[in-house]
Amino acid sequence: MPELPLDPRAVILGATATDRDDAIRQCGRALVEAGAAAEPYIQAMLEREQTISTFVGEGVAIPHGTAAAKEVVHHDAICVVQFPRGVDWDGEQVVLCVGIAAKGNGHVELLSALAEILMDPGRARTLREAKDVETVIKELSQ
Repeated sequence: MPELPLDPRAVILGATATDRDDAIRQCGRALVEAGAAAEPYIQAMLEREQTISTFVGEGVAIPHGTAAAKEVVHHDAICVVQFPRGVDWDGEQVVLCVGIAAKGNGHVELLSALAEILMDPGRARTLREAKDVETVIKELSQ
């Protein structure tokens, strides 16, 4: 499995969000601040969510932008934003958002690698309950 492009600056633990869109904005902001994408990518992530829910189960969502937004992506990256109190995601509870920014077809490889990790209940739990950035990075780079 390829190593996931995770900048430690893009790991935010103990966050709170008022709703799903606020959570997505926080993910987008983390990707922008890590230098992975330009500001318009945040809006593209919200647009993607309007078309299809990025909730994947195990308390996890994987928000990402629309295909048209690839032009504002500087390099492939993921971010991890943890919401210990949970966020209502169209009736589901999300505790962990793993945002994706990718050029070309990079998102397919990233989604596949993430699905393998996040569909493992033990690993998903470790990420949902992580108390430090090192734990997140270790779990996502095994």
